[in-house]
Amino acid sequence: MSTTISNTSTHTGLSMAPVVPTTGALTPLGLDEVRITDGFWADRQRVNGSATLPHVEHWLEREGWLRNFDLAAAGTLPEGRRGREFADSEVYKYLEAVAWELGRLGGDDALESRFRSVVDRVAAAQEADGYLNTRFGRPGQGERWSDLEWGHELYCLGHLFQAAVARERTSPGADDGLLGIATRAADLICEVFGADGIQSVCGHAEVEVGLAELARVTGESRYLDLASLFVERRGNGVLADIEYGRAYFQDDLPIREAEALRGHAVRANYLAAGATDIAVEHGDTGLLEALRGQWDRTIARRTYLTGGQGSHHQDEAFGEDFELPSDRAYSETCAGIASIMFSWRLLLEDRDVRYADHIERVLYNVVATSPSAAGTAFFYANTLHQRTPGESSPADEVSPRASSSERAPWFDVSCCPPNVARTLASLAAFVATSDDHGVQIHQFASATIDTIIGGAHGGRFRAELETDYPRSGVVSLRILEAPREAVTVSIRVPSWADDASLSVAPADGEDARDAQEVAPGYADLARVFAAGDVVELSFGMRPRVTHPDPRVDAIRGAVAIERGPEVYCVESVDLPGGDESLAEIEIDPDAGVEEAGDGRLTVALRARPVVDAAWPYAERFDAPRDAEPFTATIAPYHSWAERGPSTMRVWIPTTRS
Repeated sequence: MSTTISNTSTHTGLSMAPVVPTTGALTPLGLDEVRITDGFWADRQRVNGSATLPHVEHWLEREGWLRNFDLAAAGTLPEGRRGREFADSEVYKYLEAVAWELGRLGGDDALESRFRSVVDRVAAAQEADGYLNTRFGRPGQGERWSDLEWGHELYCLGHLFQAAVARERTSPGADDGLLGIATRAADLICEVFGADGIQSVCGHAEVEVGLAELARVTGESRYLDLASLFVERRGNGVLADIEYGRAYFQDDLPIREAEALRGHAVRANYLAAGATDIAVEHGDTGLLEALRGQWDRTIARRTYLTGGQGSHHQDEAFGEDFELPSDRAYSETCAGIASIMFSWRLLLEDRDVRYADHIERVLYNVVATSPSAAGTAFFYANTLHQRTPGESSPADEVSPRASSSERAPWFDVSCCPPNVARTLASLAAFVATSDDHGVQIHQFASATIDTIIGGAHGGRFRAELETDYPRSGVVSLRILEAPREAVTVSIRVPSWADDASLSVAPADGEDARDAQEVAPGYADLARVFAAGDVVELSFGMRPRVTHPDPRVDAIRGAVAIERGPEVYCVESVDLPGGDESLAEIEIDPDAGVEEAGDGRLTVALRARPVVDAAWPYAERFDAPRDAEPFTATIAPYHSWAERGPSTMRVWIPTTRS
């Protein structure tokens, strides 16, 4: 008889959310409880559903990655197979994105039909024993599990499991068969990689988070146990050494001994997210403490201003502490999404506002940066300094992933487009949480909230969240229905908001609470609410001149501009004459930064004349400083490269440097 994972009264494995731990400080609210209705993120969700999802499906079909499953079912592989060894995973991420989109929309017949069609093709390719992969296991292909360093078989299954979880949570008991496909594959790897099986791991962590969430949905603890085995095995040299070292796979050091995330940035964050799932379910305080410490050091020393992570191009990896060069920032989109996954799990466990602050930073400056406004082109890497304009990427050609200086429609390695799609489709699940005492607002978006506080026997809480954030810093929560008992409403006050205030306007006009100053963190308001009550959080959105830690050598003597959650950049198309040489630009940090309307800012710059020399080093450089200052408008970083090829920089040398 199989054992099961038990749920508490306020945590259910079928909540319509990507992550549903059975215990923790906070309970995530699913897509059926929170719906984003207007504003910045609603616009991006609409584009994601109407343009990005069809775009991804088109390219999966065009590039033959979907057809690989047809060839597997027909028994003709390896002939005709296209795509990299992990191409299967992009199909699974697409399915996950569609499942969340169906949940967000409350159903859509055309999208449902497309979803089922893809599931049918995947199902036809599964072997009788549950094995599912189009790259391995047939005559003329590598044997199953024969290349754990680079084969990505388990990685692909991790994304399959997450797709099945999304489907089961948004359409419980659906008869499309995806959950059965996933559990048959999970049962197989439990046999193959269990305690008496292959004593190794996948070179790319991901199966751990998939297994943990599959365990939560099905109640099958064997899946969680296998995820735990994978986490504990890694770090003991179970994978072959490579030119980048075993740190690339996080196989150089047991996870409990690591002090920071290291190696391949996506792998590192996926592993940390999966380890957090396991630590929470097992009540493993030692592992949780190690993960908290790794998060702390990684954020403090290995993360870009945008929230992006990874400063090495060759291995898509973290650098050492404070190794954060702007022009060599890799900051892969998937690494940003993975860091959200890690941070969200810690937030649910700890209710520490720092995790929500980081999630917001990544959402606005990595996730929102990758897709074009049209939703049909993407950045794979997210540099903070583009030195040359480069060339536009043709709309009908596959692009090399890291060399694109503009967004491209598709890549040889296209992990990022479907990853963005699944994140945006499920975004409402990151807005708010609940506990036995009330509701917590972590991210700001106009949305509706409809949930039960205090478990199955609690009271209903309905409210409308209204804001035009990030254009202004006013967030209003209008209560539509509340329990008869006191409820605590907690609203995040961003770390940079030094002038925030909280007020209450009761529907009956009595017991009003004047605006009171609140500090960064969570502003808690406990009272008996009535329909019509309005809670309002207000904070200034003044532009900020940000200085780097002097240990970040690459940007010493430079500053960046931020406003609210958005990082800004200077783009060549906004300079007089469209001057492409941003190397000569300096900013006067004492001149102030002014609002220019429509989210843009005005800054005081000057072009420092540069004297070319035969040798770029000297005892002293006395460059002339007679250039006239000028003003220029700058825009949020997430909007750059929307107006054709350009140069760009986030960190700007100062006139004092």
